[in-house]
Amino acid sequence: MEHSGYKLQPSERLDATFAALADPTRRAILARLALGEASVSELAAPFAMTQPAISKHLKVLEGAGLITRDRDAQRRPSKLDARPLAEATRWLAEYREFWKSSFSRQDDLLDGLKVKKKKGKKHKHKKH
Repeated sequence: MEHSGYKLQPSERLDATFAALADPTRRAILARLALGEASVSELAAPFAMTQPAISKHLKVLEGAGLITRDRDAQRRPSKLDARPLAEATRWLAEYREFWKSSFSRQDDLLDGLKVKKKKGKKHKHKKH
């Protein structure tokens, strides 16, 4: 079953994923769904908010493709779909390499400055 998050273009999916993850309630809902499917009332239980408020959060998560929702008699269980998280992780991994190399260059620069500073102190002490 293809859900709404996969009707978006890749860059739109990434935007929707990060927008959905920006809210702590939605992140908590995803953490709960990582343990298994849950109904709206089960998801609403730990929060001081109404089921309609939780439903709005679920619509955002569903729109981003992070969850799927099925009809199961009277329940409408939600399930985690981690594919958008994997896409976001791949995108972040590219920047992790950038920052790693930037920090490595910065470390090299700082090490060079420390060596110069130590050499400068040795020359000051040799003057008599």
